[in-house]
Amino acid sequence: MITMLCTVFLSLTLASSVYSETNSPASPPAYTAETELGDQNRVFASRGSNVTLPCRLHRQHGMSFGSVGMRIKWTKLSADESLEEDVLVSMGFHKKSYDSFQGRVHLQEADDDDASLVLSDVSLDDVGKFRCEVIDGIDDVIHEVTLEVQGVVFPYSPRLGRYNLNFHDAEQACLDQDSVVASFDQLYEAWRSGMDWCNAGWLNDGSVQYPVTKPRGPCGGANIRAGLRNYGQREKSKSHYDVFCFTSGLKGRLYWLVQPDKLTFTEAVQACQNDGAEIANVAQMYAAWKLNGYDRCDSGWLADGSVRYPISRPRRNCSPTEAAVRFVGFPDKKQKLFGVYCFKGQQ
Repeated sequence: MITMLCTVFLSLTLASSVYSETNSPASPPAYTAETELGDQNRVFASRGSNVTLPCRLHRQHGMSFGSVGMRIKWTKLSADESLEEDVLVSMGFHKKSYDSFQGRVHLQEADDDDASLVLSDVSLDDVGKFRCEVIDGIDDVIHEVTLEVQGVVFPYSPRLGRYNLNFHDAEQACLDQDSVVASFDQLYEAWRSGMDWCNAGWLNDGSVQYPVTKPRGPCGGANIRAGLRNYGQREKSKSHYDVFCFTSGLKGRLYWLVQPDKLTFTEAVQACQNDGAEIANVAQMYAAWKLNGYDRCDSGWLADGSVRYPISRPRRNCSPTEAAVRFVGFPDKKQKLFGVYCFKGQQ
């Protein structure tokens, strides 16, 4: 089989970004895949939207996607690219989608050279690298494209405290907050945007890292330049750290519920329900703060039993040095000391 592999590898370092392209077939193939370079090889979408992942065939002789024997296969790569999940397979008029992609994907087929995938109702689990493979006899063309969703990375640790999550617990902790474990690229972009956090956390490839923008002794050393501190791959069942989660924009509204009195946790949950909403989770607070500029200098209960408040305009007595989601702690749920943040989804 004569194989042409067109792909872009993105290598991120602490100080620079470098990409390289591999394109060295033994002889000219019958087909070439259209590969966009740099950021154009990335497709951006919002949660719940529809998106098209491009894949086009430049043919040198007359075959089309509807031809007998032409096979198109879309797969999604795991975070470490060791596994492939089937998305859609097409051969002529026969097409099949798989698992969570059933009913959400189809080929665009704008013309005979178009193998682009249309994905509807984009979710956080869809974020990552997709591979389009077009096979016709001895010719095999591969194109890769990365799907990204606008969102925010946030650190998370449970009520038990720092460094209590193995990788599988970390996945569940993020899921409980309506989010997913962040990728290296997502944490890197958060660091570039100023994220500084001195606790190590899991990423979705099984590595453990943390971002430092202000080098200092307790965070890897004052004489080491800013960047991502990397512990490398860790044993997923036995190693315990915090986690970096990723969530996207809100499909609804987070708000402070005005109440005459302070509330216990149980009363806070009920108060939101009485207002036709639900108690907000940590991911919703981070999304409202980071993406919508939400600012409120009142400590309030969240769904995991923690108490936090979001500050986008630093000021005296309200996070005076930086914009941040301030963490008060996990107080006794029977304490009648705090208000509550609620979330009301779009109707």
